Amino acid sequence: MVRFFRRWPADAVALLVAAVVAFPLYWMVLGAFRPAGEVESAEPRPWTLSPSVDSFRRVFGQQEFGRYFLNSLVVAGTVVIVSGLIAFLAATAVTRFRFRFRTTLLIMFLVAQMVPVEALTIPLFFLMRDFGQLNTLGALILPHIAFSLPFAIWMLRGFVKGVPEALEEAAYLDGASRTRFLWQILFPLVLPGLVATSVFSFISAWNDFLFAKSFIISDTSRSTLPMALLVFFKPDDPDWGAVMAGSTVMTIPVLVFFVLVQRRLVSGLGGAVKD
Repeated sequence: MVRFFRRWPADAVALLVAAVVAFPLYWMVLGAFRPAGEVESAEPRPWTLSPSVDSFRRVFGQQEFGRYFLNSLVVAGTVVIVSGLIAFLAATAVTRFRFRFRTTLLIMFLVAQMVPVEALTIPLFFLMRDFGQLNTLGALILPHIAFSLPFAIWMLRGFVKGVPEALEEAAYLDGASRTRFLWQILFPLVLPGLVATSVFSFISAWNDFLFAKSFIISDTSRSTLPMALLVFFKPDDPDWGAVMAGSTVMTIPVLVFFVLVQRRLVSGLGGAVKD
């Protein structure tokens, strides 16, 4: 009983914070199921007595919606896999090897995280134009890989550093090659860290609007889901129900991804904090 009275203020604050964070999501889903009259009502209510799926019909009835969804999966999936692989190898290199300018390289990774994305959008536009990547998915994949690598390398560096060097020496004494130790021993041990970094990479690539708007100019078949929502933003009469429905559909893959990796994500974040 004493423990309960000591903990209930903290529990109440936690529930309040959770409610505040979850309310926008609740309002988004509610707006997706509201009929058109309630969405445009001047006196909105936090419930609906006549749910409707008309907004979802308009979203899925959009001709290119399936293509946009597939493009987003390709971009986010490629960013997660490629950035995770490069970050793992780079983190292993800067942790296990001593070479010239190693500290300088780590500082550059840290400085790269401080540069705002908006400041680099125009230079990246000209770079993609010179390489002929405008209106391609590569124009979305390459920048996201570049922006996700510094954070991933810094985070994985702690996990690699946490693996004892004695374990590596023991593996070599047992006849394991450096490649075998890297993929069969070290990789499984730092996998929670890879999962944690992949979540941030996935969310960043999945929700990207700035690069998609800047680099996909004329070929709409290469657009992603955030760009698909623009179809419903009409200047005189925006379709807010369809916008809410499309946003709800966009949120589902992120939730599925979290459910699939939640166990390793918790251990990964815990390991990162511990390190």
